[in-house]
Amino acid sequence: MSTLTLILLIIALIVVILLIAAALMKDEYSIERETIINKPKQEVFNYIRLLKNQVNYNKWTMIDPNAKREFRGTDGVAGFVFAWDSSNKQVGKGEQEIKKISEGERIDFALRFIKPFEGNANASIITESAFGNQTRVKWIFDGIRNYPMKIMHLVLNLKKILGRDLQTSLDNLKAVLEK
Repeated sequence: MSTLTLILLIIALIVVILLIAAALMKDEYSIERETIINKPKQEVFNYIRLLKNQVNYNKWTMIDPNAKREFRGTDGVAGFVFAWDSSNKQVGKGEQEIKKISEGERIDFALRFIKPFEGNANASIITESAFGNQTRVKWIFDGIRNYPMKIMHLVLNLKKILGRDLQTSLDNLKAVLEK
């Protein structure tokens, strides 16, 4: 057996293993990160409930400050939509809608991605009292992935990448609120 044949067989075996591993992955995924902010819970909640404030802390929003942004509805209430459109492939095109608000506790969002790939996900930001005037903020991102997205999640380790991006956004939020 030639060296080239052996290399091609090894590559084929790796591809087959990746395809099988992706097929065996759960359809659902969830990523959660948290931080402690040295501000009272209601103050933190009042800030994060306004999607327009995400331009100050959300990593994905901050990547392209020149992205076209559209706001529909009344910010801070269920039904409000923040849409974006960017030529930057890291930002792409999509929208985020406030689905439900549990006053002072939790905000649930629906995310609809259009470009560079189509998809849907859910996100929640939860605030909890910590010690004294501190607030624990949890950001949860979850959804259902189809087979091609499972491969992408596996190959690119998207859970790690998205988790890092969520943590960066939380760190930015902490810096903004603790100024």
